[in-house]
Amino acid sequence: MRPSKRRSDELRPVTLERGVARYAEGSCLVAFGNTRVLCTASLEDRPPPWLRGSGKGWVTAEYSMLPRATHERTRREVTSGKPSGRTQEIQRLIGRSLRAVVNLQALGERQITLDCDVIQADGGTRTASITGAWVALHDCLAWMRARSIISVDPLKDHVAAISCGIHAGTPVLDLDYEEDSAAETDANFVMTGSGGIVEVQGTAEGKPFSEDEFLQLLRLAKAGVADLVEKQKAAISG
Repeated sequence: MRPSKRRSDELRPVTLERGVARYAEGSCLVAFGNTRVLCTASLEDRPPPWLRGSGKGWVTAEYSMLPRATHERTRREVTSGKPSGRTQEIQRLIGRSLRAVVNLQALGERQITLDCDVIQADGGTRTASITGAWVALHDCLAWMRARSIISVDPLKDHVAAISCGIHAGTPVLDLDYEEDSAAETDANFVMTGSGGIVEVQGTAEGKPFSEDEFLQLLRLAKAGVADLVEKQKAAISG
């Protein structure tokens, strides 16, 4: 039995609350169990300098964790003058994941920045960020269409992410912190609504995992992402 009493293929309770930030063009407060992330989408009417004149736009992301998102206060990274390596890696992952489902040419020479701020962390902050950021991005693009800033929808598909791991010898879905900190294998899967794989991150903690174990994790992830995409669809239809 898992510490949370969930089945091996069971997600934590997931909620996606839209329109939580008054001034952002799109926003979503996402919860994966006790992990909560505020995702906002901000439109800039200009692309990055290196894309000027190309006719293409850009989607990027920034990620941060509030000081008391964890059990003990963590120092704000702004006080150290630069983001940590972990922060840079996660925000690049979020950006890559969202760009995988956006037609950048249809966006025009504009940039959308997704800010993902972790309010409370209990494992899976990067996967929650990607899942919630898609909803914020969707609403930002809808805001643009409603104002005739763009004429077609640049969004090609859903994208969501989930963690899987091997805990106490059993492949399990959606690790919370207690499981994550003790897992023999930890992996994150980013996938589209149509089942395409955007990115896989997998690490063995000590004992290497087998190909069969990896395929078991992949099957769990595919089912988990399919559930998350249904939750995204329900959220944006409300």
